Amino acid sequence: MRYGQIRQYDVANGEGIRTSVFVTGCTHGCKNCFNKEYQDFSAGELWGDAQTELVVQYLSDPCVAGLSLLGGEPFQNTKDLLPVVRTIRRRVSKSIWIYSGYTFEELLQEEEKIELLSLCDVLVDGRFVEEKKDLTLKFRGSSNQRLIDVKQSLREGKPVLLE
Repeated sequence: MRYGQIRQYDVANGEGIRTSVFVTGCTHGCKNCFNKEYQDFSAGELWGDAQTELVVQYLSDPCVAGLSLLGGEPFQNTKDLLPVVRTIRRRVSKSIWIYSGYTFEELLQEEEKIELLSLCDVLVDGRFVEEKKDLTLKFRGSSNQRLIDVKQSLREGKPVLLE
């Protein structure tokens, strides 16, 4: 897996101050994507144990509310992202938000994606749609995108929007 950046302190991609990881690689091709440079699977640096340790260190800061995973497309990096998120989940008790161009319903079609999803607390789902762009929305760029309570949604088998 490759990543474009790790932000120690990020206030734009989830509630509170968060540490954010931007993986690279995405085939969705959303018009006017805000991270077009991260669509390339060969962009950025290779992820290794040192990066996982750095993220765990950042998350140990009491000011940091949790981790946000963005891209690129995290769910097109599932195989490599799963062990990283498992390690973080074992070592840190903070919320994990994950952003995806896939909808909740699409993610439920593949076991590996369900496994990654189940390690997260909030899913921001749906492709960015330029015609539905809305700068007044919190934590998302277009009105078709949803903030989903992952745990409740998996229990109920349908998307439950975050309050």
